[in-house]
Amino acid sequence: MKEHHLSIWFIIGVQLVIMGVIILAASIYGLFFPPENPVLFENLHPGIYEGIALLLLGLVYAIKFRPGSGKE
Repeated sequence: MKEHHLSIWFIIGVQLVIMGVIILAASIYGLFFPPENPVLFENLHPGIYEGIALLLLGLVYAIKFRPGSGKE
């Protein structure tokens, strides 16, 4: 019987994608409905950059270490 292993890096990649989507969505929502008392440097929209970075990094890990790719 052939064993199937799921790489921990694939799971981390999927988690990064999920967190990136959540942070990016919340930041885009904040553009249209800004908070009453914004925090310092909110005008630079760091959540959008962080969300995009996590999303891209997660996609790299999820694609590179996907099940059946032959990598561990």
